[in-house]
Amino acid sequence: MFFKLCRPKQVAGCAQMVEKELLAEGGLLTTHINSGQQWDAPNGWAPLQYIGITALQHYREIRIARLILERWIKLNVKVFRATGKLMEKYNVMDTNLTSGGGEYPVQDGFGWTNGVLLKLIKDNGRVYRKILKQNNLA
Repeated sequence: MFFKLCRPKQVAGCAQMVEKELLAEGGLLTTHINSGQQWDAPNGWAPLQYIGITALQHYREIRIARLILERWIKLNVKVFRATGKLMEKYNVMDTNLTSGGGEYPVQDGFGWTNGVLLKLIKDNGRVYRKILKQNNLA
């Protein structure tokens, strides 16, 4: 979907699966498997959020793309306000936590997190301002 190679029938099924299996309170899970490893639940990663949002937008699955966008931005801003930094990955299942799980300690201020968040805010300024206002983050 990101590369616009899918047929409409494929997209509808994929969008439903993403919403049912991978959409969490803070954005998209990488997998629904909770193995304790960093690439599995409960973690979400910035590049995959961007790919998921963009892929869904390509095929006009705007509602699901918007849910991911809003949840991811809200989580990033919330953690930044609490810690003063952006994280390598986030716990998208329990947004009261930052992140965890994996082979090494969580890294602060990862470039891809910074870049994805800035791109999403730049492209969706009204959504960003709405999130700040609704969640008393402004």
